[in-house]
Amino acid sequence: MTTQKKQKGKLVPKLRFKGFDGDWERRTFFDISENVSYGMNAAATEFDGKHKYIRITDIDIESGEYKPNPLTSPDGKIEDKYRLKNNDIVFARTGASVGKSYLYNPKDGELYYAGFLIKFSVTKASAYFVYSLTLKEAYNKWVHIYSMRSGQPGLNAEEYKALKINLPTLPEQQKISSFLSSVDEKLSQLTRKKELLALYKKGVMQQLFSGSLRFKDENGKEFPKWEEKRLDEVANFRRGSFPQP
Repeated sequence: MTTQKKQKGKLVPKLRFKGFDGDWERRTFFDISENVSYGMNAAATEFDGKHKYIRITDIDIESGEYKPNPLTSPDGKIEDKYRLKNNDIVFARTGASVGKSYLYNPKDGELYYAGFLIKFSVTKASAYFVYSLTLKEAYNKWVHIYSMRSGQPGLNAEEYKALKINLPTLPEQQKISSFLSSVDEKLSQLTRKKELLALYKKGVMQQLFSGSLRFKDENGKEFPKWEEKRLDEVANFRRGSFPQP
């Protein structure tokens, strides 16, 4: 799934950090993971202040981050076996968002995963590296092909276990992961900056259009007072026509 080429039967990436060589190896999700399981069959209820629920709709399709709207808790008995831990990745197994993935972030708190998600605990690879492979177009193509074989969008745990990926040595995985995570952090900062600027603009617009904040001309003098007018005093209107059959 990584941009690679074969050299005399070997799997070698086209782009590589210095200091690394050797072949990448073909593995399956089953080879690198443990504790593959489906989530809780529980309804979402009002957030109890501690136990957070993650469902397919709580995974942002653009960033892959946990963005609940609203924040909820699972209803009924809370079992620790459904709590996400470090290096856990969950996958949407049904519906229009089948294949959508989320790598657990400790900053998201105590998260319990719902029944339409499948969890893989990555133990024999870099979880971030593996998660990054699920953002590639090759993964999306695999999801599209395999999820539609039954006519309804869906992938079960056995199908995910059989998914093949290409892996370098763990140090190279960690090097790649470090680089990609730094890019993610920069993107997150830029996104936050954009959100803050949008809020600032909204606040300034409200002040400008209400007249509580006003600019001055190049000589430092106040502009004339605003006048209230009807829309037809400042604009021309034309009635549209329907196209003739």
